[in-house]
Amino acid sequence: MRFSVSGLIILVLMLLLDWYVFAILKAVTHSASPRTRSVIFGIHWTLSALMVLSFLFMPAINNSGLPKPFRNALFVTIVGLFFAKLIAGVFFLLDDIRRLFQWAAGRLFFNNTEGGQIQKDAGISRSLFLSWLGLAAGGTLFGGLLYGMGNKYAYKVRTVRLQFPNLPAAFRGLKVVQISDVHSGSFTDPAAVQRGIEKINSLGADLILFTGDLVNNIAAEMEPYTNIFSKLKAPMGVYSVLGNHDYGDYHNWERLDDKRANLQRLKDLQAEMGWRLLMNEHVLLERGGEQIALIGIENWGAKARFPKYGKMDQAYPGTESVPFKILMSHDPSHWDAEVRPKYKDIDLTLSGHTHGMQFGVELPGFRWSPVQYVYEQWAGLYEEGAQKLYVNRGFGFLGYPGRVGILPEITLLEFA
Repeated sequence: MRFSVSGLIILVLMLLLDWYVFAILKAVTHSASPRTRSVIFGIHWTLSALMVLSFLFMPAINNSGLPKPFRNALFVTIVGLFFAKLIAGVFFLLDDIRRLFQWAAGRLFFNNTEGGQIQKDAGISRSLFLSWLGLAAGGTLFGGLLYGMGNKYAYKVRTVRLQFPNLPAAFRGLKVVQISDVHSGSFTDPAAVQRGIEKINSLGADLILFTGDLVNNIAAEMEPYTNIFSKLKAPMGVYSVLGNHDYGDYHNWERLDDKRANLQRLKDLQAEMGWRLLMNEHVLLERGGEQIALIGIENWGAKARFPKYGKMDQAYPGTESVPFKILMSHDPSHWDAEVRPKYKDIDLTLSGHTHGMQFGVELPGFRWSPVQYVYEQWAGLYEEGAQKLYVNRGFGFLGYPGRVGILPEITLLEFA
């Protein structure tokens, strides 16, 4: 069994966290009966042992014939317990630092060993309070991750009304559905996906736009779902672009020709579904004798690790005189990096990519997700001057098989 340096670091951190949490459990259960303490400690060490063993044998588990839902649940349990203990450990560490300073103050200023006793609160001690708070925070996170696994197919329709003064009159009232980040390789429930497609068709859109990441790694992941997604229909057509996962860059190919063939197969699958894939090109959409331009480019990300396949200098020419332009570009970082500075007449950019990290909080007047510290535009509508960007939260999921606070999205854009 071989591990990378990072794997060994994670394993050591897991063991240290197990010991740290056990020490806290002993403190907060000191007044419980011996039988109760034995049960609690037994559960803790049983879960810890299973977590460590699962981590050690995860490669073998992933390559086994175990059902994918079981493997997903096991993955969430391991990751959830790890981060739950990590968050709880932060509270425990803060409390230990507090008690250390309290002890040092007692030794330094009171010249005795009663430093730990110089401050007492009525009722529950501050130390015990922080310990319970840490356990509650970690437990809440773990419970939330388990709960979120039931939300991965809970498609939410978000209706966004847009106004553009330069939109041709014939296109006022246009209804466009945007979906993004299908990640078909993560699906395990075709019937649930089918319900999502039916929900899209029920919206009666004039145009359907898909903004990239049809698969996780290889085209074969999409083949079981082509019949389902081929049912997407709109009078003005279904158009798509590629996302960073669609190129097979994250798969270990034995030959470069195999990688090229994989990408071609993905293109062919989209054609078989009746989708028009835009590869650094544009089309003119006509309605009532008037036109707008739909521009689609390959993946272009401002973050260093993402290749820049997109070529605006190929896709844009020929649209200069068209009064209204929509750009499909998978990665929203493209908007600030190139679209706004160089193409100020692109009215609306549609992106995806972030998934809203599949984890966050969205309340009226307040939104938060860890992904916002990486992407300034990470979900919803953004406006700068006359230009607008909409970032779809994703139809599918990747990695974590669930959604906590950020539901899978079907966007209905209504042009006024």
